[in-house]
Amino acid sequence: MTVHSAWLSPNGQTRQDTRLASLGATTPTGPFRSRSGILPGHDDPQYRVAGFGVGGVTGGMSATVSPGRAVIQGTLTQGAYPIAMDATTTITFADGDAQYARIDLVVLRVYDDAYDSSGRSEAAVEIVKGTPVATPAVPATPSLALPLAQVTVRAGTSAGTGGITWSTDITDLRTTLVAVGGILPNYNNATVAGSYPGQYQDNSGYLERWGGAAWERYPRALGGIAPAGVVSTGVYTGQYRDSSAGVLQRWNGSAWQTAIAPVPFAQSLDAGYTTSTTYTAALTDTAVTALTLAFTAPTTGAVLLHFGARVLTQSSTTATAYMTPQVTQGSTVVLSANDEYGASHGGTVYSSVSSVCRVGGLTAGTSYTATAMHRTSDAAVTCWFDNIFLRTEPAN
Repeated sequence: MTVHSAWLSPNGQTRQDTRLASLGATTPTGPFRSRSGILPGHDDPQYRVAGFGVGGVTGGMSATVSPGRAVIQGTLTQGAYPIAMDATTTITFADGDAQYARIDLVVLRVYDDAYDSSGRSEAAVEIVKGTPVATPAVPATPSLALPLAQVTVRAGTSAGTGGITWSTDITDLRTTLVAVGGILPNYNNATVAGSYPGQYQDNSGYLERWGGAAWERYPRALGGIAPAGVVSTGVYTGQYRDSSAGVLQRWNGSAWQTAIAPVPFAQSLDAGYTTSTTYTAALTDTAVTALTLAFTAPTTGAVLLHFGARVLTQSSTTATAYMTPQVTQGSTVVLSANDEYGASHGGTVYSSVSSVCRVGGLTAGTSYTATAMHRTSDAAVTCWFDNIFLRTEPAN
């Protein structure tokens, strides 16, 4: 085992020492490896990456490669090679095959004679020429090289035929890296796995954290309400967002739910009457045979049930008209109609009456039905009910 240290040995620092002990612009992929990539940065700050950008020269077979800085990781013992190109470089592609297209690969490559016996110790921008076939493929990336772009050279392409169609036949392959601990601005590498839990990256405007198995996205409004159209899948249970319909939603761990549900309400403005002395949902002379209200029990298992009507006891000041709700869950009666908490009135002039009662012991998330029930205290007296309503709201 050899321990390498930079700027320490009195006998001189080797090139390998320098590469292995460098802790600068490297995004780790392991305890002793770095990600290969281009350092971000652009003269126009609205863009992410300018370095080693490949751009074609219109009407020809040449392209330019812009200045930049990069790091290329070698084998475990080689370390990471820092590279800087301080001037624009021009590269020229060979003419196209007479019959088939090919795909060429532009790479930034390191030669190190100590390891590859190439007789060279330098970095260079090169074109790896592809094979012209009916269905061309991207050639393999050489060892110790970083892909920059792939270029399709179509059959018969040359400077004399108008050159490469740069608008459609070049694909940017550059990827980024930053100093250890930095937030990585993704560029063609958004799906690359993280190196350690707690690593961060910026992916299309979203901050993401590597949790050990996947990148976990944070909304732009972290801890607040995410704007409409920003978050499609929630990141954590309890996250809120504004939907495209302007409805506040909460992520429950698997789906978005309306955070503040509209209060269930039902109403009938078609008057009807009864002469029944026992509670009945049906009224005569109305199109609404029974007024019902469906609601879902809240997490507290209790609701406040509001109810009321505009009531008249026809030709009688001694009889009493009662209106009260009955609550059922399926065929099971949870709350039966009862005078004690009903709304009541007696008189020949219409009067609006209402009441409210708490209904507890409900199962959270279960659907229930409230039904308006009516009766008269005297079978000889017709009781009229108009503007009947039912309403529920969550209760403690």
